[in-house]
Amino acid sequence: MTSEIYLDGNATSPVLPAAIDAAVHAMQVCYGNPSSTHTTGLQARALLDSARARARRVIGAGGGHVMFNSGATEGIQTAVLSALCALRARRDSGEPIGTLLVYGATEHKAVPQSLAHWNAVLGLNLQLVALPVDGDGLHDLDALRRLAPQAAMVCTMAANNETGVLSDIAGVEAVLEETACSAYWMVDCVQALGKFRLQLAKSRIDYAPFSGHKLYAPKGIGMLYVRDGAPYTPLIVGGGQEGALRSGTENMAGIAALDAVLAALEQGGVFRTHDQLYDFRDRLAATLRRAWPGIVFNAPLEHALPTTLNFSVPGLTSRELMDVFDAAGVRVSSGSACSSNKAAPSYVLEAMGIPAWRSGSAIRMSFGPLVDDATITRACERIERCGAILNAGGKSHDATAPYVLQLGSGADCSWLVFDGASHSCVVIDPHPEHEDRIAAHVAQHGCRVLASLTTAPRPGAVTLDTDSYGWPHGTDVLLFGGQRLQRADCGGGAQAYLLGTDTGGELSRAAVHHAFIGNAAPQQLAAFVHDDTLLCAARDEHLPLCHSLRATRRQPGDMDNGMHLDHGALRALLALHPNALLVDVREGGEHAASGIGAPAAGPDGRTVVNVPLGRLTSHIGAWLHSGVPLVFCCRSGARSARAAACLRRLGHPHAYDLAGGMALTMWPALPHAA
Repeated sequence: MTSEIYLDGNATSPVLPAAIDAAVHAMQVCYGNPSSTHTTGLQARALLDSARARARRVIGAGGGHVMFNSGATEGIQTAVLSALCALRARRDSGEPIGTLLVYGATEHKAVPQSLAHWNAVLGLNLQLVALPVDGDGLHDLDALRRLAPQAAMVCTMAANNETGVLSDIAGVEAVLEETACSAYWMVDCVQALGKFRLQLAKSRIDYAPFSGHKLYAPKGIGMLYVRDGAPYTPLIVGGGQEGALRSGTENMAGIAALDAVLAALEQGGVFRTHDQLYDFRDRLAATLRRAWPGIVFNAPLEHALPTTLNFSVPGLTSRELMDVFDAAGVRVSSGSACSSNKAAPSYVLEAMGIPAWRSGSAIRMSFGPLVDDATITRACERIERCGAILNAGGKSHDATAPYVLQLGSGADCSWLVFDGASHSCVVIDPHPEHEDRIAAHVAQHGCRVLASLTTAPRPGAVTLDTDSYGWPHGTDVLLFGGQRLQRADCGGGAQAYLLGTDTGGELSRAAVHHAFIGNAAPQQLAAFVHDDTLLCAARDEHLPLCHSLRATRRQPGDMDNGMHLDHGALRALLALHPNALLVDVREGGEHAASGIGAPAAGPDGRTVVNVPLGRLTSHIGAWLHSGVPLVFCCRSGARSARAAACLRRLGHPHAYDLAGGMALTMWPALPHAA
């Protein structure tokens, strides 16, 4: 496997070795309850007090309070609850309060959601207002100046988790002062710790949450700063711990680990200097520019943390970039890790007015202050390799061989039939959401589009050259390369398109290897296709990839039984079947970046062939009756499971996938088969 280069530090970080040692020491030696009065408890109390004192020094807490908690989300909830409870009490006593809860438009979603939640629970019915940001991601201070007189609470962040943009905290404070704003002020300092010096007591900041796992401490430990005199309401009560500010037995292992990280910050010599971090970021940025000369950085580097880059590459989606980076062992994200599994544009970049193509295809590359020169050098080498692969189209197949491509697997599908030898293609049932991807594939192959067809008529689509289905006038068949495409009437105005090898005459049922059927029922094609013709529908959410007449007659049964292979089952299968074919269904760029196609990269020295999931239908016909066991793989197991399920449904009983994908199931080292 390719060694990992972790460049997703804004999402989380590995744990500092000294922090691990400190946590183990707390669990094995200093394991007492700090509320106990015996010697073991007093030792734990000393550790707790020492950690709190260090935390106060590192963040410049002055006379303010610092309490340990589970992390930033709890800290945000506690701060919001405290401020809103105080506002309700003030209003109930007849004191006028502001009517607005103002939060930065690029805040972490935990902030507006916490505001909305407690605003409703407490019955305050205040108005939530997003404070705009400019194109650089900086708060609009003029807008704040207009809102401040009506503000009851203001929430901003020190540094943005997606873009790394550093807020003008001094500017925000100046506006609050000049407008005599009495609002409570929370500043999310999660991305600030360890990246620049904090002196919270010298500001009018009321609340500042922190999270340990963003800076080499374990998950589940954090802290909240509360300015001396700021109102406070405990989120958790019942035991009186943390001076009755946060009940629950203290997480001493987490606190000890966080203390070790804070000690490294305080003492110096462990983390890189600011100059070193800026140099690392500049080297990464320069490499990205070489890899993709058209790259656009979504936040000006002069206004951002030295550890964060956010960029978009024209013509490439964030998923394409992430997949290739991941295959090359470079871990990045498409935005906030809390929401990167959702296929939505970044709300942070949208708030900055970034064009839709950039906000929908952005990549965040971030690292922690523990990174070293060798890691950055290796990262630059792999970035250049990823750029070369993607700029070449990510090809890992014979560019001259004809093939069928499915786009949008999982719901609405578009189909393309390519013939590399004649540099021509036909598009069938193009879905509007796939227009850019279709254009990219056509351009990548340098193809001429012979026709863009639909299986249902399009009102008003008739032209001088085509009918309402997009079919060229005056022709009964489309010939390109060695392929023949002809129409079939399914009734009710629906048409299907039959594809087979051109033998000079009309296609017989036995010669049709693909039928593009739109939304027609399989039985409507019975007169035109044979039992194993691959039926390619316009939607595949319930019949993934493709199906056949034979598959529709097969009793479902338990076709998944034994399909998912773990490490041991894979080893046993390959020992029993030396002829098994290993198929990587990731995209060509991912496969090329991972390097697993090289001899001996697979188990027992087998070569792993690459057949991207969207191209699977071009290979199924040859596999179905071969009897050769097929083992499909991908990164997470999702794509390979669909491939194996499709083959089993179509009649191949020995199709398998790696349970959990390559991320969880490694290739076993096997002796060479006899």
